[in-house]
Amino acid sequence: MEKKYRELNDEYGDVVYLNALGQPMLVLGTHAAAVDLLEKRSALYSDRAYSPMVDLGGFDWVLTLLRYGSRWRRHRRMFHQYFNPNVVTKYRPVQRAGVAQFLSRLLSTPEELREHIRHLFAATIVRITYGFDVREKDDDYVQMAEKGIAAFSSLLVPGKYLVELFPALRHLPAWFPGCRFKREASDARAVVQGVCCVPWARAITAMREGSSRASMASALLERISSLAGEEAIEEEDIARNTVAVAYAAGADTTLASIQAFFLAMALFPEAQKKAQAELDAVVGSHRLPDFSDEPALPYVLIEDDNYRGYHIPKGTVVIPNVWAFSRNETRYVNADEFKPERFLADGGCLDPEVLDPAEYAFGYGRRICPGRHFAQSSLFLIVASVLHTLSISAPLDENGAPKKLEAKMTSGLISYPEPFECDIKSRGIWVEGLVRSNAENAEAREASEVITQ
Repeated sequence: MEKKYRELNDEYGDVVYLNALGQPMLVLGTHAAAVDLLEKRSALYSDRAYSPMVDLGGFDWVLTLLRYGSRWRRHRRMFHQYFNPNVVTKYRPVQRAGVAQFLSRLLSTPEELREHIRHLFAATIVRITYGFDVREKDDDYVQMAEKGIAAFSSLLVPGKYLVELFPALRHLPAWFPGCRFKREASDARAVVQGVCCVPWARAITAMREGSSRASMASALLERISSLAGEEAIEEEDIARNTVAVAYAAGADTTLASIQAFFLAMALFPEAQKKAQAELDAVVGSHRLPDFSDEPALPYVLIEDDNYRGYHIPKGTVVIPNVWAFSRNETRYVNADEFKPERFLADGGCLDPEVLDPAEYAFGYGRRICPGRHFAQSSLFLIVASVLHTLSISAPLDENGAPKKLEAKMTSGLISYPEPFECDIKSRGIWVEGLVRSNAENAEAREASEVITQ
């Protein structure tokens, strides 16, 4: 769909108005237009379109789907309290431990790359949010969360169900022709609600038994214990939702990003070598990269509006075509080529004249991803640590020649690399001892650097 949107923008300009069966839509084809509307006029462009599937599928607790208003503000304020730039530094011990164990698993079973990536994110975020440890395989909560995320991706595809255009259909029985959506939503609802409620109930039990560890949930439960009546009920509802969304919102995007990184390194070995040379010079062979190394390594309209002389009616769904932003030939010459150096100036520092993809990748205005600071720090540590210790390449065929890999991506709400193979090997004899010692000591280090609230 994003390619079709770009074709419309190429033909009609960077602001294109559409009407899909009565639903007004505005497709933004440039970052500048998105900033003008979604950043500079964020008070107008912060709502979400109503979708009956949100309620039917049990997604009414998900922050990104809440309608703009006081309930959304309270949820976002609480999330920001635990994931703002100053607070996320407290989670670094958990992030370090997770990455050290991830590297160790890759050395042992590199063929299980996807499973190791999934466990890395799950173990890190569940430890931070609930204080729990996650089993390496077949963890009950992780499996339930993955089913919930799959339901999210399946049920909330815009335009998939007629009930989005004709909300009255929600009142018809599930057996009625055209009401398949009710059966699918009902099947998903128990799982989706479980993602929110099951780990919260476990956190309450741990708190009562005195076995809870410092986490987002334990801090919120401590605060709620001092409240009473309706205030306590409302605060717990918001707290339960906010803690749950931290995992649900980041699982797919993080997995997709790290998979794409491994594919890119296998496809472009020269870029990998340049990054590894920089890491060797800055970090050396006696330790793993750390956060302190980073500096050295180089929406729905609430009321009517007018923009550039165009009238934009209330209720218009605004779609910033981020895919097109990243392929804007005006900003990025040969945009479809993998050229990390395009973001660097002659001195090797980041070039401020080149638009940083982070400016649009996390959204805009009041709907910008509130977990972006944690996501960026996690990705930095993972990417730097993998490049410093491991070599990623295309697998060899029966004749010993590298197999041809292609950068093919899936379609959907979250785009993943299609299944691919790559060889993952240690960069030298120094790696295994360094990685193993860090992995073995990770839990002890985390315990000595307890997350403070």
